[in-house]
Amino acid sequence: MKNATIHIDETIKTEIGLKPNGVEKEASPGLRFYPNIKFFFAGIFFGLVLIKSEVISWFRIQEMFRLQSFHMFGVLGTAVLTGMLSIMLIKKLKIKTINKEEIFLLPKKFQKGNIYGGLIFGFGWAITGACPGPLFAQLGSGATVVLVTILSAIAGTWTYGLIREKLPH
Repeated sequence: MKNATIHIDETIKTEIGLKPNGVEKEASPGLRFYPNIKFFFAGIFFGLVLIKSEVISWFRIQEMFRLQSFHMFGVLGTAVLTGMLSIMLIKKLKIKTINKEEIFLLPKKFQKGNIYGGLIFGFGWAITGACPGPLFAQLGSGATVVLVTILSAIAGTWTYGLIREKLPH
C-alpha cells in the first residue's frame, strides 16, 4: 500500500501542533492525558443528551426513515442550522479557540464518492437503527446488541483503509 503525502502550509502546521519539520510537539510525560480530560466529560455529557432526547432510540430512527415522525428531522435540522450559524459566526467574527489560536476552515472539494458514501451510510443507518455517533451511548444505555454494529463499523473502516487507493476520490 502506498503512503499518502500531505502538504501543509507552515502556518497551519504551527496551529495544529506540528513543528515545521513535521514532528509533533512533545507533551510532558506526566501531563499527557490531563489536557484531554475535558473531552472525556464532554463526551459523557453528550451521551446523556443523546439518551434523554431519544436520538439513540431505534424506534425513533425507524419512525424517521418511515416518515412517521418529525422528531428526528427536527433534531437533525436543528443541528445543521446550529452548525451553519456557528461556522458563519466563526468566519465573520474571526473567533479564536479557547487557547487564542486562529481557526482555519479549509474549503472542501465535492467528490462523487461523497454520494456513494452517503448512500452506504444511510442504508447502514436505516438497517441497524444506529448512526455511528451514538453507538457507544446505545451500548452505555444497555443495548448490548449494538456490539454487532460497533464491530461492523470497525470492520468497514478497516476495509476502507485496505481499498482506499482503488476508490474514486
